[in-house]
Amino acid sequence: MGRRTTIRRLLIAGIGAVLVLGAGIGGAALSGEAQAQKMLFFRIASGAAGGTYFPMAGLLGQVISNPPGARSCQKGGNCGMEGLVAFAQSTHGSVANVSSLDADQVESAFVQSDVTYWAYTGTGPFADKRPFKKLCVLSSLYPEHVQVVAGKDRGIKTVYDLKGKKVAIGLPDSGVLVGARLVLGAHGLAENRDFMPEYVKSKTAAAMIRDGHLDAFIDVSGYPSMGISDMAKEFGLALVAVEGKERDSLIAKAPFYSADVIPAKTYAGLDNPVETVTVSALWVSRTNLPEDLHYGAVNGLYGNIRAPYLLNNGHAKGKNLTLESHHVGVPIPYCPGAARFYKEKGVYKAPSAP
Repeated sequence: MGRRTTIRRLLIAGIGAVLVLGAGIGGAALSGEAQAQKMLFFRIASGAAGGTYFPMAGLLGQVISNPPGARSCQKGGNCGMEGLVAFAQSTHGSVANVSSLDADQVESAFVQSDVTYWAYTGTGPFADKRPFKKLCVLSSLYPEHVQVVAGKDRGIKTVYDLKGKKVAIGLPDSGVLVGARLVLGAHGLAENRDFMPEYVKSKTAAAMIRDGHLDAFIDVSGYPSMGISDMAKEFGLALVAVEGKERDSLIAKAPFYSADVIPAKTYAGLDNPVETVTVSALWVSRTNLPEDLHYGAVNGLYGNIRAPYLLNNGHAKGKNLTLESHHVGVPIPYCPGAARFYKEKGVYKAPSAP
């Protein structure tokens, strides 16, 4: 069974369980104990299928959940928050996710740290909007890397070589689009003037390169990205560096980003490390939810004795979700329940804006 099929089946099974549990509330389908326990739905807005946000949000939902009627932690079941049913929602990405949080449409979301800060303060790409002061952070998650991916036979060796090409730069309202524009802007390249843009997700972009309709795409995701991995195995790719004075200029403009590398062997055919930039992915919620809900969700991640096993075996980025790194790249206040949890554990660190 392929990895994509496995994820799809797990997601369908999870949704089916939610529907069955929902139908049983107030009826005879659940035990009296389960009926008495309140079920709390906790959506995690993520990103497009084929990236890293969606499978990681699904994994996080699995870790922090403990639905009514399920085995208790003491009896060998999961040790998430009792009564919580958490699940991933596919979205366009970070920009769409902060808007959904501000509109009370989801309980939590994965969001890049730069987008989180700009939305909260009404700056950067959000300068024409009111600040989203409802946002608060549950935890930092893992680093996301800018990945400039070109067709193997397109002769693209530097970002400057994208000039005159057809380049996908992410879905509308995505953090990928924000990051792609930063990279291209640092190289003096603008949409429509210097290259022909497409606004599609990385999985679609890879298929368009294969079919000859596109030359390259830019992604901002935790490596290894499923869509890029599949592309590398099926028909090859060239991974282009973001480095030098252009990278320094990008970091000066957007200090949430820092220099990093994508290691050799991350993808099939990648024999050498590739210089790039990275930004933190955050787990974000909203302040108008109960403090105990936030506390329970974070405790379901970091106070869960089964979490390390599930995370380490569920996705390559799972090992990055640790209590010690919960503060990395956090630029706005924590949700009160999350702050309480970290203070109780003695690891609380105040957020720091750039």
